[in-house]
Amino acid sequence: MQPAELSGGDALAGQLALEGVTKIFGLPGVQLDHAVDAIARDGRLDLVHVRHEQAASYMADGYARTTGEVGVCLVVPGPGALNALSGLATAYACSSPVLCIAGQIASPAIGRGLGLLHEIPDQTAVLASLAKWSALAQSPEEIPGLVREAFRQLRSGRPRPVVLEVPPDVLEARARVALAAPAPAEPVKPDPDAIARAAALLRRAERPAIWAGWGAVGAVEELRALTELLQAPVVASPSGNGLLDPEHPLAVTTLAGRALLPHADVVLAVGSRFVDGLGRPLPHAPGEPILLNADERDLGPPRRPAVAVHADARLGLAALLDELAGMPARASRANEAADARAWAEAEIDATLGEHVAWVRALRRAIPDDGILVSELTQVGYHSWFAYPARRPRTFLTPGYQGTLGYGFPTALGAAAGNPGRAVVSITGDGGFGWGLAELATARRHDLGVTVVVFDDGAFGNVRRIQRERFEGRTIGSDLTNPDFLALAAAFGVPAARAASPDELEHELRASIARGGPGLIHVPIGELPSPWHLIHAFVPPPPR
Repeated sequence: MQPAELSGGDALAGQLALEGVTKIFGLPGVQLDHAVDAIARDGRLDLVHVRHEQAASYMADGYARTTGEVGVCLVVPGPGALNALSGLATAYACSSPVLCIAGQIASPAIGRGLGLLHEIPDQTAVLASLAKWSALAQSPEEIPGLVREAFRQLRSGRPRPVVLEVPPDVLEARARVALAAPAPAEPVKPDPDAIARAAALLRRAERPAIWAGWGAVGAVEELRALTELLQAPVVASPSGNGLLDPEHPLAVTTLAGRALLPHADVVLAVGSRFVDGLGRPLPHAPGEPILLNADERDLGPPRRPAVAVHADARLGLAALLDELAGMPARASRANEAADARAWAEAEIDATLGEHVAWVRALRRAIPDDGILVSELTQVGYHSWFAYPARRPRTFLTPGYQGTLGYGFPTALGAAAGNPGRAVVSITGDGGFGWGLAELATARRHDLGVTVVVFDDGAFGNVRRIQRERFEGRTIGSDLTNPDFLALAAAFGVPAARAASPDELEHELRASIARGGPGLIHVPIGELPSPWHLIHAFVPPPPR
């Protein structure tokens, strides 16, 4: 594009708009003044301002994972960048395309330890540790190219956070700057030989199964076509919940997969790390699996694949479909999948009993295209195996990062990216404490999130573990909570209390119908441990 005289801030705002960005989550601050003013003057970018930088990065993640577009957060250096790290860590764990634009101290002072406002030692290295790619802009002329490269990284290979630092003097300086053409997507193409070898194994298999993780979220149609061609049940990881409609006869949950995978003669794992919570390969059939992943690191040890396909999930599955074209129709294996689902339901009922009614109330109240953000609370844990998501990108967890407190602000980002759709955050009284100030953000920007606060007066999971392991002693796990209805009212957010699953369903339906932010307080007692249903390596409690 033709050069024009622009400030660094103008170049940043202009290139972001060219890349398709419409929303930025963040906070203004003195090192960002010229960026924020440029955003205001540009007119194409909406700054959703938050009350804490942690919420800004979580909101960018929620926006990205539910829309499939890049989520952008903007934070000041030092404490602002450090506050954003937990959200970047979650986005890193969950393969989420998040761009963090971080301020810096003035360029001549970087690395000199002069004690400037918000200076921390080697901020660049700190941020880079949670990024797929990072860069520091040193002039206005560099900014468009660096933004373009950031988006190329985000749209290529495995999506993970990227970071661009821009010092205040670079944002203020003016120069002849040419904006760049938007970055193209560069997905990883599969090797034809690897596809041929994988297809040969699948063609010979009599009882194949597919394990699908979040990395397959862009390949939903190809996944459905392959499972129907092979009559291979699809076991969805918790983050893959919703990739295949749960009503599909071959759709199986992670828990139900325990009854299927050991009997499969070939397992194809798509878009997943394919390891358990201890870092060991997931239990599966005696033979080694076929692994298809855009990240080469997830194709190697501790896994020992029969075939490793380094590829984008959509391109890899499409290539397998082409290679398997003309294969004779196979007998339905719907009965096998149904038996596995029935076994899982029996396990859930035996473990949770009447308590599973909370999750089932959520499922009845939330529309098929509604988004549930599951926090690290007891009902949230139960939802990982008892809540059937009916669409892709409608069920979010913090993945292996296990970031307590991520849920409510992540849901706000989901709502910002999906206006008009129901978004529900389920959180405990402990986790909600991390982000309850963002009720102000929800009200300020009229974000359609209903937050359901399950209140047991404690970090419930911690308290139960302490009692079980340490002769009943507890420490640091009991909480002093506010009056949640009064808290919501103080922010102008409608609120209600629900004392039973039926009341929760009623109040949640009403909140969703009303639109805008809402809060439902659910007093709840102790719930049974779900861990043996989440992790196969955890022994079940005595019955």
